[in-house]
Amino acid sequence: MTIPRSTKLTIVGAGSVGTSLAYAALIRGSAREVVLYDIATAKVDAEVLDLAHGTPFTGSSRITGGSDINLVADSDVIVITAGAKQEPGQTRLQLAEVNVGILEKMLPPMVALAPNAVFILVTNPCDVLTAVAERITNLPPGRIFSSGTVLDSSRLRWIVAEAAAVAPQSVHALIIGEHGDTEFPLWSSATIGQTPLSQWTDGAKGLLFPRERLETITHDVVHAAYKVIAGKGATNYAIGLSGARIVEAVLQNERSILPVSSVLHGYRGIDGVALSVPSVVGAGGVQRVLDTHLDEREAEQLQHSAETLAASIALFS
Repeated sequence: MTIPRSTKLTIVGAGSVGTSLAYAALIRGSAREVVLYDIATAKVDAEVLDLAHGTPFTGSSRITGGSDINLVADSDVIVITAGAKQEPGQTRLQLAEVNVGILEKMLPPMVALAPNAVFILVTNPCDVLTAVAERITNLPPGRIFSSGTVLDSSRLRWIVAEAAAVAPQSVHALIIGEHGDTEFPLWSSATIGQTPLSQWTDGAKGLLFPRERLETITHDVVHAAYKVIAGKGATNYAIGLSGARIVEAVLQNERSILPVSSVLHGYRGIDGVALSVPSVVGAGGVQRVLDTHLDEREAEQLQHSAETLAASIALFS
């Protein structure tokens, strides 16, 4: 992988997600310089030291960090993973209220230190926080967005690939909408290679993905995080990898199509709501939001997802 000169990635938050993202970025060579910032000095210093000890086995990237906010200065990309976790019995709106307060304190000084940075949120509920963060920072459209359903889409591709006994890279399918309970897959345009999913057969057994199986897969994707959290307390490795992948799309100006979440304006009647749809991601962040084909059911699901999010976002206007 060729790294553009002098690329600086700052990751805010030295918890399980932030450190996994830093680890993935170092191994993948996502940026020339990776900075890990957290207000917990002992924790972040230890994480940086542990990561730095492994850099002789990685490429030319280097890792620094600490608890001084000035470390974020002149960053090209700032990924925010810091935020409160959802506690038992706590609603998503209550979690949003806590994390909105954190963003209100955190974002203005970071924008001042890195006025040209692209900001990527990997903190939940990411769609609500993206809309609030755009208001707080007043950054141009596309310069601040969240990881959205990039990970959810990866989960979908993996499940389909396992069922079809093919490489996940050969599965082309997306989850869009809210990063949460109202998200849904674009089954109408999903393919394995060049073959529509609806036509994929398993030898003499016939069609491998009838409607009933698609509904089961949808359920498994939507609830995948809950299963991981129940077993180990948090999801971190896959979101770290997907976060590094998004960073690379920005720093290398890939113009990759990814289902990230940005604030939509006049998109199929949706305005002022952040949710995930296929978007061109490159230098400067989200360069273009694509009006992809949706069948009638998918169009209804998108509107339902938007209405659900709009109700939550309105509480923080």
